[in-house]
Amino acid sequence: MSDDLRSLTDLDRLIHEPARLLIVTILSTAESADFLFLQRETGLTKGNLSAHLSKLEEGGYVKIEKTFKGKLPLTVCKLTASGQKAFQGYRQQMQAFIMQTK
Repeated sequence: MSDDLRSLTDLDRLIHEPARLLIVTILSTAESADFLFLQRETGLTKGNLSAHLSKLEEGGYVKIEKTFKGKLPLTVCKLTASGQKAFQGYRQQMQAFIMQTK
């Protein structure tokens, strides 16, 4: 196996999963996003989105705040500093891989 392909094994597996990559990408462009916005933008079911957000929260990449807007529950998610750093590292690894395989 070439070194180019081996570099893919070093990718952050927590971010690399497609649904979580989409969530992290969205959160990297906004200060925060509520659950319904993320659900609409990702196309994930409530349960699937919740599961992926939980994994990202366990990894320290996402902070989840549950509050109320009036009497309605409101779940707001934001990328942590650790999540921003991990996403930047992931992007750099992918860009390097693409450049190496041209």
